[in-house]
Amino acid sequence: MKTYSAKPAEIEKKWFVIDAEGVVVGRLATFIANRLRGKHKPTYTPHLDCGDNIIIINAEKVAFTGAKYEDKRYYRHTGHPGGIKETSPKKLLEGRFPERVLELAVKRMISRGPLARKQMGNLHIYAGPSHPHEAQQPQKIDFASLNRKNVRVA
Repeated sequence: MKTYSAKPAEIEKKWFVIDAEGVVVGRLATFIANRLRGKHKPTYTPHLDCGDNIIIINAEKVAFTGAKYEDKRYYRHTGHPGGIKETSPKKLLEGRFPERVLELAVKRMISRGPLARKQMGNLHIYAGPSHPHEAQQPQKIDFASLNRKNVRVA
């Protein structure tokens, strides 16, 4: 039996839209990362971009479990001595670009390299409820109803 390897011409990409309102960030990020890589498809090929295009709306309304909203820290380094910077999800979500919380969570779950950068280009995140991709006729995925743990209950 031979191992199947998809060819670039055989890859079929679909468009999906997910509403992130009240959804737990980590669970949503793992779902998106698998969809972007194409691991949910039987024709998955590791060296090709066989994932789907994902549109996320209401990214500013995502939720964190426990005290992560206040206590979690994101670190980055400027490259200069003593140049470590830190921020929290609270600052990011209340700041100018609240969609970066979800974008960074997904980015850190995908392997690094040229293919990963191409796959991240298939991710479109919007803070509000509208998006400019209506022409692609995206299918709606109700992520919140897939599992009761996907939604943060206050």
